[in-house]
Amino acid sequence: MDIFDRIKNMKILLVDDDEWIRDSLSLFFETEGCNLLTFETAEEGMEAVTHQVYDIVISDYKLPGMDGLEFLRRVKEKQPNALEILITAYANCEILKEAKILGIKDIIPKPFSSEDVETSLTRIIEKSA
Repeated sequence: MDIFDRIKNMKILLVDDDEWIRDSLSLFFETEGCNLLTFETAEEGMEAVTHQVYDIVISDYKLPGMDGLEFLRRVKEKQPNALEILITAYANCEILKEAKILGIKDIIPKPFSSEDVETSLTRIIEKSA
């Protein structure tokens, strides 16, 4: 079964301060028949998770204000069943260790392609099944 068929009915949230990434991934998910809600800041993302339950939460690491690790830690407190993915161009040992401790399901290094996102989604969905 195609990964997008499996996530069609899931609620997916993306937080990234890069407008091009938000727009590109929105178009990519829309083309695959999936809905993706996007926000520019972690603070906006936190507002969203207080009003809606999300199945998958994707966040960039480097954000204005709260960083992606702190955002995903807070999401985990509110929504422990959400599958979390971190996007980062700063994948050093410390960040990777912290992500693992937080239980983040996957990390996508920048630069990335739509295939990288698809592979990551496949990996986390299969692990959670």
